[in-house]
Amino acid sequence: MITDKPVCVTGASGFIASHIVAQLLHGGYRVRGTVRKSPDYYPYLQQLPGANERLELVKADLLSKESFLPAFRECEYIIHTASPYVINVKNPAKDLVEPSLQGTLGVMEAAAKTATIRRVILTSSVAAVTDEPDSTKVFTERDWNTLSSLDRHPYHYSKTLAERAAWEFVDREKTAFDLISINPSMVTGPSLGPDINTTNAMIRDIMSGVYPGIMDLNWGFVDVRDTARAHILAMETSGAAGRYLCSAGLMEMRKLVELLSLAGYGDYPLPNKDLTGRFGTALMTALSFTQPRDTGTYIRTHIGRSIRYGCSKIKQELGISFMPVMESILEAVEDMIRKGHLVPPPSRSASPH
Repeated sequence: MITDKPVCVTGASGFIASHIVAQLLHGGYRVRGTVRKSPDYYPYLQQLPGANERLELVKADLLSKESFLPAFRECEYIIHTASPYVINVKNPAKDLVEPSLQGTLGVMEAAAKTATIRRVILTSSVAAVTDEPDSTKVFTERDWNTLSSLDRHPYHYSKTLAERAAWEFVDREKTAFDLISINPSMVTGPSLGPDINTTNAMIRDIMSGVYPGIMDLNWGFVDVRDTARAHILAMETSGAAGRYLCSAGLMEMRKLVELLSLAGYGDYPLPNKDLTGRFGTALMTALSFTQPRDTGTYIRTHIGRSIRYGCSKIKQELGISFMPVMESILEAVEDMIRKGHLVPPPSRSASPH
């Protein structure tokens, strides 16, 4: 399915969104991307194959719903990715909840005023599913995060409020378009732009001596290219409906450190103290109170518990298959070294003799 009308991608410069733009262009689509600054500020988008012929970048402001109306004109599909992802903000209401919630509602209202729109695909998150692991449970699309607040995991709170508001808008307004949400776990892999995303920054920190030891934590990971593909499949699959958890697999912190060491990154200051037992968990829980508020909350709600996601729906209904987590993480590491976010290992940076 290739429409001759442009597909609008909001927040086109973002980590996930830029890959969506690249894949849409590769698939022959016309793309209209919304950005916050002048289009000239994003050469990595303008230099994508097919961009000269089929990419248009327009300015839009998340807090101004009117700014999206020109971007949506003639479009049949909107992929709404624009949303802040920041931890430890000073003002959660202003810095996270307001742009996420009002931005999503503004996009929905602008879409409702655009007669050509057939479907909106929303980039949500597993943060809207839960904000703490439950070792006895496998989370699915039926689960909603009911615990987060401005004081507890404000990022999770912002994603939950925004996704709920989108579904409530479609139900209340009986829109002519349908809504699909993609709820990825921690997204890793190489970046098309110069910035570093939050998940890759965590991997960088693990390799840079930030963490005092190996904690009893695990995460769900998914490659950014698979995440982008999931959005496009949700757009192209006529029978797609509802929410889709998007996670390739799980990895414990211990396994992640072992992977990095075995892959040739052992010269980095990887954590080596074993804090995965009962004593280590108690120690890190106590030390969490010395951390920035949201980092401390994350440690206390995640340490000693195992997260699991059920992703059969996205595999069965969208037909997606996922890249192995290890491969995605190692590509992310090499990309961070190339872009200067991570210093090269001593074996590479040493002068030849």
